[in-house]
Amino acid sequence: MYASVIVDIENANVDRTFCYKIPDGMSIEPGHRVLVPFGTTNRKTEGFVVSVSDECPDSLTQVKTIIKALEPYTVMLEDQLKLAEWITGVYRCLYVDALRLMIPAQLRGGRVKEKVIRQISISPGLEISKAEELLKKKDGTYRSKTQGQIFELLIRHGKSMSIQELSACVTGAAPAVKALIDKGILVEEGREKFRSPFDEGIRESKQPELTEQQVNAYEKICDGIDNRSGMFLLHGVTGSGKTEVYMRSIAYAIEQDGTAIMLVPEISLTPQTVNRFRSRFGDRIAVLHSRLSPGERFDEWRRIRLGMVKVVIGARSAVFAPLSNIRLIVIDEEHEPSYQSESLPRYNAIDIAIRRCKLSGAALVLGSATPSLTDYLKARRNIYCLIEMNDRISNIPMPLVEVVDMREEFMAGNTGVFSHALKQSLTECIDRDEQAILFINRRGYSTFVSCRACGYVFECDSCDVSMTYHSVGDVLKCHYCGSTKKLPTKCPQCGAPYIKYFGIGTQQVEEQLKELIPDCRILRMDMDTTSTKGSHAKILRQFEEKQAQVLVGTQMIAKGLDIPNVTLVGVVAADSMLHIPDFRSSERTFQLLTQVAGRAGRKEKQGKVIVQTFTPENEVIRFASMHDFKGFYEYEIAQRRRSLFPPYSLFVRVLFMGDSEGELFIESERYAKGITEAINGTLDRQNANKGELLMVDAAPAPVKRKHNLYRYQVLLRFARTKNLPTIIKAIYAYHKDNRGEFAMMPEINPNDMF
Repeated sequence: MYASVIVDIENANVDRTFCYKIPDGMSIEPGHRVLVPFGTTNRKTEGFVVSVSDECPDSLTQVKTIIKALEPYTVMLEDQLKLAEWITGVYRCLYVDALRLMIPAQLRGGRVKEKVIRQISISPGLEISKAEELLKKKDGTYRSKTQGQIFELLIRHGKSMSIQELSACVTGAAPAVKALIDKGILVEEGREKFRSPFDEGIRESKQPELTEQQVNAYEKICDGIDNRSGMFLLHGVTGSGKTEVYMRSIAYAIEQDGTAIMLVPEISLTPQTVNRFRSRFGDRIAVLHSRLSPGERFDEWRRIRLGMVKVVIGARSAVFAPLSNIRLIVIDEEHEPSYQSESLPRYNAIDIAIRRCKLSGAALVLGSATPSLTDYLKARRNIYCLIEMNDRISNIPMPLVEVVDMREEFMAGNTGVFSHALKQSLTECIDRDEQAILFINRRGYSTFVSCRACGYVFECDSCDVSMTYHSVGDVLKCHYCGSTKKLPTKCPQCGAPYIKYFGIGTQQVEEQLKELIPDCRILRMDMDTTSTKGSHAKILRQFEEKQAQVLVGTQMIAKGLDIPNVTLVGVVAADSMLHIPDFRSSERTFQLLTQVAGRAGRKEKQGKVIVQTFTPENEVIRFASMHDFKGFYEYEIAQRRRSLFPPYSLFVRVLFMGDSEGELFIESERYAKGITEAINGTLDRQNANKGELLMVDAAPAPVKRKHNLYRYQVLLRFARTKNLPTIIKAIYAYHKDNRGEFAMMPEINPNDMF
């Protein structure tokens, strides 16, 4: 028998299968990791078996032999191997990179192992009386007090104990244990222990009574599970009970002898969310996310692969979990950009989930209170089955939203972070012994320029997106069409000189809150305060236990929190989201405002939201304040259609990075010219209109320098027509032959252009 092996080397020159002979008596199947001799030096190299056959290519005169299997079981299932092959074709990545997605990184190279605990017990068949004769003096006392204590402890205990347990009970146990083993009185054996990522034990919970809307959603999803197909978009307002529908549907999948995957954004993967699922599914659940230690991730992955769990809940990469017989995949907050990988391979978890459902015969549920415009359009076109839940549980009202015009605050002399309305509401909230959340969206890489007197924002005349300030040249630039403007000293709308760069940080908010309410207990949650393991869970637990009255934070507090005592949410600076130079800024602003507003008043207490903005007349702010997703969708999709932005067009970006700005400029210009010619040639061969290529722009990236490297980009925009797949193939073909030393892989509709 012969195995086709992909060696675990990230190099395009060896990214193909190599034939190896399977030794007699060795059981090798597709999905095994193996150790093989590779290259002229026969260096021992890890590899992945992708197929097994009783024949080897005739062209091979000498076939090397597999040294050994690295695990006694296959590390990949059949559908995972097919998925990896599909990823290689769709995302134009190396086959080995696609295969690596399926396993924990530390498994490669043996960087993580099973945890084995030393267990000590009385030797089987030992005669206690003879052992005592050996250990005791004639006067009946032990020759070694420590050995005697250990011997008697194990006799009383009646079963094995770990060396750690013995050391805790008896001082200096380790050398005494060794001596007793040498005498044949004790024996040592290893016991495997799975490292647990859970901080708390399992708390049982009762299933609540479903509402009529929840029953309708649940029954439709169950039909999909029974039919082993179906893609559903579950659009439910915040607090409508989507999570309960997910859990009931997962339970049904398990009843049908299946398994399920539940994806949530990393920032929503709170201990509260995980514990809620554990209370329902107990030890049958595993978690996979970036905050696990390598050992915890490895053990959770092994529990999944060995069939010890039925449900996997995790962030983006959990879509690759080695579950057998998947019947349901759920993606909560499906609109979140974090489902798009920013590292190679640049996969989209929703696309992966769709493909895996097709391979496994599973149903797919995409859920959100604010679905992406693209997916909602697909539901309108019946590509997805739309399920709507428009009411909160127990008819709890949506929070009241008050929009505060910060222009009026500024002109009245209030130059601080908080409006008078927010100051008053915070004070009243704390006086009532209730809690508040203050949300600040800081993306960290871009500010927009606006007039604080009238709220005017400097936008591109052609693209309807805000322009970015560049200190070099003192200019404003549009990063979609490349047009520039000189930064004026006065506002072109009202003539006031109050032109400022916009940006507020969490620390600034915390400091001003302490000045406003000196005795207020505050917790801050951002990248600075959650950098250590367990800090995220600790802060949330403290807030849930009312150790703080106000939680100040960034996007990580915008979703996934269900804290009954939170009745007030303050959006400190809505404009920081609204005017980022990205065609999706309106969509993402609406989504964030709606999501964070949904944290208020989730139980019997009425919730209140205060949105501070310099542009209260903006349509996005208006729709968000009314919780009107459909109104926003109709407005924004019309804007996209008129401007020919996605989903009616498609962007492709090629990023160039290097330490010489001059070389990057020359290379990006050369690339832009060459790829334009290649695309026009493709369009000619298709007898298509060259106008389908809407834009080609070679320019510095908005963040021109990162990690001491300059960054340039070639940005292309295409009309969405039947010729688009052929154009994409032409782009990849051109890139393969002409990328040079500075170009990264092309990005299709990148999450941002920065």
